[in-house]
Amino acid sequence: MKYAPILLASGLASLISGTALAGGLGALVTPAELAAASAEAPVILDIRAKGFTDGHIAGAVSAPYGLFRGPADNPGAVPPVDKLEATYESLGLDPARPVVIVSQGDTDTDFGAAARVYWTLKSSGFTELSVLNGGQIAWVNAGLPISTIAGTPTPTELSIAWNPSWTADTSAVADIVEGKSEAVLVDARPAAFFEGKKAHEAAARPGTLPGAENLPYTEFFRAGATAIDVQSDVSALKTRLGISANEEVVSFCNTGHWAATDWFALSELAGIENVKLYPGSMVEYSKTEGEMANQPGILDNLLNQITGTN
Repeated sequence: MKYAPILLASGLASLISGTALAGGLGALVTPAELAAASAEAPVILDIRAKGFTDGHIAGAVSAPYGLFRGPADNPGAVPPVDKLEATYESLGLDPARPVVIVSQGDTDTDFGAAARVYWTLKSSGFTELSVLNGGQIAWVNAGLPISTIAGTPTPTELSIAWNPSWTADTSAVADIVEGKSEAVLVDARPAAFFEGKKAHEAAARPGTLPGAENLPYTEFFRAGATAIDVQSDVSALKTRLGISANEEVVSFCNTGHWAATDWFALSELAGIENVKLYPGSMVEYSKTEGEMANQPGILDNLLNQITGTN
């Protein structure tokens, strides 16, 4: 079934203000708001894989996205908690201190990296979290200063436990597919992946989860924009996805990257309760014997590969 694109909000600020944190920052922060946030003394976590030494927000800590991801054959997997804890300690993070996450912001897919790190930190017990909307590019475009001086974080000592409230693992997803439990499944991938015409290189087979609704992450961005927007009519979004009161929602994609954008938009901005992220997503699920939908036959799949669709 085809849907019209989500109508983007003109009233984004009012929704963001509803998610304001104790430190004074919200789930999303603009460059101007971050520049004025010295009173909160947030840790600025720069998750870019490259470019940090060429220029970054003064005082930012370099924390490449890969630190929060799994191995090449399952990049969406969550690193072991003890490894995450060691990473947080080396970066000087403390759950008592606000954290602002900064991606590159070249494309709308960059937002997924920031949202995924946000989700990982929230699940690790951090509560005062923000994403710089539009990333480093938005900061530079706002005419704000950058620094080439790399600081050295002061290591912390932490005891981290994973809160599974926002996580759906493969066994839980399999139960949903098999009808043993109920949830709204939301596929955040572009339509070609949802329809089984394309697949991630690490996936064992193309297709989607049976019964899933397709809500491409791109629908939360204006054309050509890298800063996220959000639907102003949350009830319409719930109706579109078939979400009833307190019903569990599971966002997934290929590797839990695009799905992190949908999770962030639904949970942190729209305020929909009980939204979970399936971190391993279709790369992990496709390697099981679980049922798939929109899985092309052998000849169709071969044709997709030959024509470059897959």
